[in-house]
Formats: sequence, structure tokens, C-alpha cells
Amino acid sequence: MSQVATADIGHHDDRALVKRIWKTFWILLIITIAELGIGLTIYTIHKGENPQHTLVLMFKGLVCILTLAKAFYIVSVFMHLGDEIRNMIMTIVVPLALFVWFIVAFLWDGNAWKNLRNTDAGSRIYIEKTHEKTSIPAKQNGQKD
Repeated sequence: MSQVATADIGHHDDRALVKRIWKTFWILLIITIAELGIGLTIYTIHKGENPQHTLVLMFKGLVCILTLAKAFYIVSVFMHLGDEIRNMIMTIVVPLALFVWFIVAFLWDGNAWKNLRNTDAGSRIYIEKTHEKTSIPAKQNGQKD
């Protein structure tokens, strides 16, 4: 006679899983509504005569934080990363953090390059003076030199 071993490995209570998904849904919904409210607030501030740039920057930072919270919940629950062991989580999160740093560094450097290019590295004055010296004055009324 053979014995059949039944293991309860990987079995989850369906009600608990559904409850967890609904909880995540409500959390994501609340965060999304908050983001929309902040976005409309930013839009209203920009429509005003004197927009407060510091307040807008703070609201934009808050939207970034809320977006990261949403990403955490999506990855944790729907991609099941929250149930993995620590080493697996670090294998995914560390390269992602380096990639985010890479994007921020290139945006920062690109902005510095744009600002440097727009001023011609301080040589615009030199170029304008050079053009003034080499420009030929227009002859008036057919007069000869």
C-alpha cells in the first residue's frame, strides 16, 4: 500500500486573500484621491496672480511620496514581493534604487548642461562684441567711403 502525503504548503485562505486585496484597493483609492486633490490644488495655485513656488514644490514632493507609497503597495500585494524572503526583496529593490539614482543624476546633470548652454558658458558677451566689430555699417544714400 502506498501512502499519499498531502501537504498544505502554499495553501492560503481565500477569504483572507480577498480581504487583503480589498484593503489594498481602498488604500490605493484614498492615495489616488489625495493625489488628485493635490494636483487640482497645484493647478489652482498656478492660475493665481502670484503663485507661491515653495508651496507648489512642497505639494509636488508630497505627490512623489504618495506615488512611491502606491508603488510599494502594488509591488507588495499584487506582485507578491511582500511575501518573499529578505534576500529576494533586496535583489530587486537595490538595483531599482540604483536605477532611480541614475535617472535623478542624469536629470540633474542635464539641467546643469541646459543652463550652461543657454548662457554659452559666459561667452555670449564675447560673441556679441565680436559681431559688433566685424559688422559692416550700412551705407547711407549711396555715399562712398
